[in-house]
Amino acid sequence: MPDLLSTRITNRWVVRSSDANHLGTAHGGSIVKWMDEVGGMSAVTFAGKWCVTAHMGSVDFNRPIHTDDTVHVEAYVYEAGETSVRVHVNASREDLRTGELEPASEAHIVYVAVDEDHDPSLVPTLTVDTAEGERLREAALKGDPDRE
Repeated sequence: MPDLLSTRITNRWVVRSSDANHLGTAHGGSIVKWMDEVGGMSAVTFAGKWCVTAHMGSVDFNRPIHTDDTVHVEAYVYEAGETSVRVHVNASREDLRTGELEPASEAHIVYVAVDEDHDPSLVPTLTVDTAEGERLREAALKGDPDRE
């Protein structure tokens, strides 16, 4: 059974002018695309099969990320159902010189695992084996506005 920390994926992009709006900051759509890509990688890593985006809750843009800034996106699975997984995704502005992260956006995304015929497919049970994993899971559950 996969552990939460084994689903943790990070990636980085430099905001180029083609990713930016007329104010010189990253388009919200660019940020959402990158968040969905990393979230999807986390879901596939967990499920061991292809996953498709089923639901993305609200995405708040709390800080602009400017052209030539680095966007750091981190995602991890924090809950699993029968065929779906919930992934917590954060996008931050990263200072590559210091490693400092300034949170910019956050989302909770549901992915559904699919088989070769693109039908929903069972996913494994999520385990949380470390204190760090439990901290991440609790933070994601607490911040998920769509979870009942």
